[in-house]
Amino acid sequence: MLETLRKGAQTWVAKALMIILVASFGVWGVSSSLITGTSSAVVTVGDVDVSATDFRLAYERQLSALSQRFGTRLTNEQARAFGLENQVYAELVAGAALDQLSNDMSLGLSEDRLAQLIAEDPAFRGPNGRFDRVAFSSILRNAGLRENDYINNRSQVAVRSQIVEAISDGYQAPQALTDAIRQYRNEARTVDYLLLSNANIDPVKAPADDVLSAWFETNKAKYRAPEYRKFVYVALSPKDIADASAIDDAALREEFERTKDKYRTDEMRTVQQLTFPDRAAADAAAGKLAAGTTFDALIAEQGKTEADVTLGDFTKAAMPEQTLAEAAFAIPADGGTSPVVDGIFGPVILRATNIRPEATKAFDDVKEELREEMALTQASDDLMAIHDRFDEAVANGATIEDAAAQANLKLVTVEAADNTGRGQDGEEIALPEQAGLLAAVFATEAGLENPPVNYGRDGYIWYEVRDIVPDRDRTLEETRDSVVADWTAEQQRDALGKKAAEIAERIRKGETMAAIAADMGIAVENKAGLTRGAEDITLSPAAVTAAFGGPVGHVANAPGIGGEGQVVLQVTEVNSDAMGDALANADQQIEAIARASGDDILDQMVSSLQTSYGVSINRSLAERSMQ
Repeated sequence: MLETLRKGAQTWVAKALMIILVASFGVWGVSSSLITGTSSAVVTVGDVDVSATDFRLAYERQLSALSQRFGTRLTNEQARAFGLENQVYAELVAGAALDQLSNDMSLGLSEDRLAQLIAEDPAFRGPNGRFDRVAFSSILRNAGLRENDYINNRSQVAVRSQIVEAISDGYQAPQALTDAIRQYRNEARTVDYLLLSNANIDPVKAPADDVLSAWFETNKAKYRAPEYRKFVYVALSPKDIADASAIDDAALREEFERTKDKYRTDEMRTVQQLTFPDRAAADAAAGKLAAGTTFDALIAEQGKTEADVTLGDFTKAAMPEQTLAEAAFAIPADGGTSPVVDGIFGPVILRATNIRPEATKAFDDVKEELREEMALTQASDDLMAIHDRFDEAVANGATIEDAAAQANLKLVTVEAADNTGRGQDGEEIALPEQAGLLAAVFATEAGLENPPVNYGRDGYIWYEVRDIVPDRDRTLEETRDSVVADWTAEQQRDALGKKAAEIAERIRKGETMAAIAADMGIAVENKAGLTRGAEDITLSPAAVTAAFGGPVGHVANAPGIGGEGQVVLQVTEVNSDAMGDALANADQQIEAIARASGDDILDQMVSSLQTSYGVSINRSLAERSMQ
């Protein structure tokens, strides 16, 4: 048990520990129904006792935080499954160990400093921004805490934080550690490698029946048939009941006239802009345009390209500056230019190209699309009436088939589906709201009436399970083709792995990779600048890891991408600081990792204190405190 606590304490880092210790005596969001007035200790570290009240307070805080993460209040059984009790024990043991140390060191806090800390707590400030005595009393009372208890706990937390800050604040990682991490992170390697495939080994012979049977028995679970369920369902959504044929052309014409603006496309132009330092320069350019100089020539005179002066494609309303919009859309012809315009940043001349005039789609072009939209709108209005008619039929004893018929809905039968939505042939079955429907189907029993599953935003799916086929072990005869294929693939992987290992050993003994490649009729590949953890399109993660397994000359083999094939590689160059100063952000990460070693000092100290002082746990009292 104590080993569990020590492991729990060792997972903390310094600042996180201090936050936990402070929060363990916080009063915000904790249940007010705490037990009080007990002198028995749940946790004892040295001479420091942790009462059942403090245990329950810490437990409730941790349970509340965990429940918020899951979006529901967890039961004690669920919390126990997550190891919540052990986390609370570890938290309280660590805090008590620090309290005992502070007692041994005679650490304390003056009343003035304690009053200042409480007064600085934002939770206790009034409308004027200052400490409010009434708010202080009210908040503690609502949390079920006495003022003296809170003040004592606040003092205790402040003393603990003195120890934590003395150990962790200002810590500087050793330069040797920082340099080692930097070298590890920045190192790059060059490797020569061979890519081996099944073509490089002898074909695997078909297995004998006894061999295949033995292999199948060992791997039988892989071929186990899942549970299948037969069920029926009725889907109701606007698209399921929409009847486009019921919308006549007169209604369509009326709706088109009412909403024709949405079928109108505003005029759009590509706008280009030449800017000038002053009005005189702009006027001079305008004169050149008038005399026959092209706009492209003016662009070239300014040392720019067409891309440099293109603002983009705009409608008039979308132009960022309406003064320019007026000028740009006043240009009468494609490729024309504007007079000098005073823009926000000085005088400009505009050119408009690729002019696309305003257009409105004709009624005949959109009427079928509009018919579908109107049918869906009408179906949405009718949906609840159909829903109620279906539910009423079921309530009056109708089967799901009869209710579907009365509501004029389609009943769909799924003969067999597993919980992933695949049939017995392995093919995926098309289902509406697949995840939700399957979850519901596999959470009920055959023949039961069930509430509908939500279908999209405003639809419903009624369902009923008709039969359940339990999961079972398949026989070899049922799966022979798959078993043979899998056995063969495994033998090929093993044989190829042995082949790669043999080649790697030959290279270690002095043969060159080039000579071996020539004998095999394959090419030696090369990869430079390979870094740890790199995602490479040719080399698998296992091969990248293997490349960093030794110095220059290191030889290794590893499975290829996706476990297919083999890679035999040899390290030809190691650059210990390939990235250099180019990765300033990485350097910051390296420094942060190195500084984390300071947190380990606190972890070790807390663990040492627990061993030195001794720890005892009264689990039965803790259990009673949570009831």
